[in-house]
Amino acid sequence: MQKIKIGIIGMGRMGITHFSIMNSHPQVEIVSVSDTSKMVLEVLSKYVKSLQVFTDYKEMIDKSSLDGLIICTPPNLHYEICKYACGKGIHVFCEKPFTTNPKQAKELAEMFADKRLVNQVGYVNRFNDIFMTARKYIQNGLIGDVIRFNSEMFSCTISKPESGDGWRSKRENGGGATYEMASHALDLVDYLIGTPDKVAGTSMNQVYSKHVEDIVSTTLFYKDGRSGTVYVNWCDSSYRKPSNKLVVFGTNGKLLADQHGMKLFLNEERQGYDYRKGWNTIYITDVFTPVPFYVRGNEFTRQLYYFADSILGKQDGSLCSFGAGSDAQTIMHKIFDDFDNNK
Repeated sequence: MQKIKIGIIGMGRMGITHFSIMNSHPQVEIVSVSDTSKMVLEVLSKYVKSLQVFTDYKEMIDKSSLDGLIICTPPNLHYEICKYACGKGIHVFCEKPFTTNPKQAKELAEMFADKRLVNQVGYVNRFNDIFMTARKYIQNGLIGDVIRFNSEMFSCTISKPESGDGWRSKRENGGGATYEMASHALDLVDYLIGTPDKVAGTSMNQVYSKHVEDIVSTTLFYKDGRSGTVYVNWCDSSYRKPSNKLVVFGTNGKLLADQHGMKLFLNEERQGYDYRKGWNTIYITDVFTPVPFYVRGNEFTRQLYYFADSILGKQDGSLCSFGAGSDAQTIMHKIFDDFDNNK
């Protein structure tokens, strides 16, 4: 059985999560990891004897003969790492947000496309069974033509005053609610509705953070008349886990969805669907596809298996490319510009 060699840069929470998932793929061998924490590397070396560990990612890339690379570093480091990996002909999965600069995001998307290397950004909602189903329903016109939408995300990520010293406390590093969480809500809009043409009415609030926003809201506009709002709060103590919520209103009804289920209201029944006029409830167990290994949600396994299978030629690698990451980056910077110019 053909096996591909994978390396991981950044062994924090997401790096460890991706490490455990990728180890379950029968055609993947994780051969090396890189991190600046010597303590983390010592623990990995002790318990995973075959694993090579490095404090310098370039040394890891140069010495490991990698087929693919998973990047889980702070976002301001993504550009240089991706560029170096591309120069070595290595396929890359990069955690979100893709970069902290829209020009760099576009450059990387074009660079990887030119070299025909698999490139994927970690917008995990694109691999969630409910949101995949919602996209199919929207594209097939089940709720008619889309008129309005609302994309929200909540979490209790920040629950007390911050010192302002960590990398998440600075926008230039990729910190703040917009980069950390609104990126998911915005990518979900891009995936389900399309890329907006204009951003306006942005507001940002600090609750616990000193230098970045804890709450962000904005309105997205399309040239064809569609519009929608985005609201994200990462210091909402009423939520134990991060939660995405979506409402889409169309000419034949509306849908309300989160990661676990969907409510669908239809003005009229549509041929080819078993849903009645009025309210319908769809649970994730009605539409989900099982995965071989479960950590945090089916979508986390599905996105990494998709990356590995794209390298192996079993998938086309287009579902969440650097191009999609570049689109989300552009929207985020329109939000920053709108707030900075009009506050």
